[in-house]
Amino acid sequence: MPIFRYSAYKKSGAEAVGTIEADSIRDAKSRLKQDGLLAKEITQANEAAAGKSSFTFLKRSPKLPEIALMTRRLATLLGAAVPVYEAIETLQEQEPPGELRNVLGRLKEQISEGNSLAKAMSAEPKIFNESYISMVSAGEASGALEVVLERLASFLEDQSATRNKISTALAYPVLMVIVGTGVMLFLLAFVVPRIVTVFANSKAALPFITVALIKISAAIRKGWWAILAIVAIAVFIYRKLMKGEKFRRKRDNILLLVPVLGMLRKQLVLSRFSKVLGLLLNSGVPVIKALEITSEVVVNREYRAFLTEVREELIQGKSLSSSLKKSRLFPPMLVHMIAVGERSGTLETMLLKSGEAFEQELDASVSRMMTLLEPLLVLGMGLSVGLVVLAVLLPIFQLNELVK
Repeated sequence: MPIFRYSAYKKSGAEAVGTIEADSIRDAKSRLKQDGLLAKEITQANEAAAGKSSFTFLKRSPKLPEIALMTRRLATLLGAAVPVYEAIETLQEQEPPGELRNVLGRLKEQISEGNSLAKAMSAEPKIFNESYISMVSAGEASGALEVVLERLASFLEDQSATRNKISTALAYPVLMVIVGTGVMLFLLAFVVPRIVTVFANSKAALPFITVALIKISAAIRKGWWAILAIVAIAVFIYRKLMKGEKFRRKRDNILLLVPVLGMLRKQLVLSRFSKVLGLLLNSGVPVIKALEITSEVVVNREYRAFLTEVREELIQGKSLSSSLKKSRLFPPMLVHMIAVGERSGTLETMLLKSGEAFEQELDASVSRMMTLLEPLLVLGMGLSVGLVVLAVLLPIFQLNELVK
């Protein structure tokens, strides 16, 4: 049985502290009341101890795959006719110590006090976003919570897989850039200055490429602090500007116009928009509320601002397809699919199909880009190192000619 620490008031008004064994916080309050104590604060002793014994910097929020797995397991338990409280308790017992176990414990306490699962999850906004909570709420209202959780789990698993594909694809190029930059800095800061001393006593005119390399090397060695200061100031100004919504929207708009990367970003946003809106509608969330939630999930502020306008037009009675058609942000294929869905009453199905199509396009685009990027990076590194070697060798050849 869990042990709870409490601070409470006696009938005389004096404060009392201690521990008590109880099944839940609610049970602990009831037992304290029977003993003539008015509870002020109650916390679970083992959770408090665990929090003190662990380092704060090691505490981390549950990752997307963990939440997806938890959602899948919860759907399985509810599908087997296990009550919600018992299902959450079972998940907590099998979960290893960590933040997710603590979250499940808090959900269990909320449910034991008579709250619904959606309301309990709304108290954990860092773990469960608004779309997740709205779908759970709709599932509880319709009596098909396990079905909704299955869809949610599949969506989260797909989202996690997409992130992993992009991260894996970017790992090699990022490593190449870091290694290449490190090699060039090492050559310019340590190797080039030592070789340059060979030409110091020579009165021969050095090639332009060698002079340029010497100046760059000197600037890095003598002015590294200025370079770091400029970078630090630029980062500070950027973060300051990022606090303004106007600058953020302008930045997001520029990102959409960047060649290749802008196209990838559009495909990612459209995939998320279609899938989230389709899942919300499929779970029974009203279209206006679903669009409001989807606009918050879409990270690009240019899309978010336009979807706010679309929501206002839906309230006035316009159709979703006619509103989306006005913007270049939504391709004709998606608008056409939505229009077909509205006419046939299968809007959620069309949105989900569109989301899958955009996700497949994103995967193909990332694969193509990585296929081209890897040889280009190798070529770029080779040219950079080759220029350094050429700048060093040209004066040596000139000296040899003078000796002859």
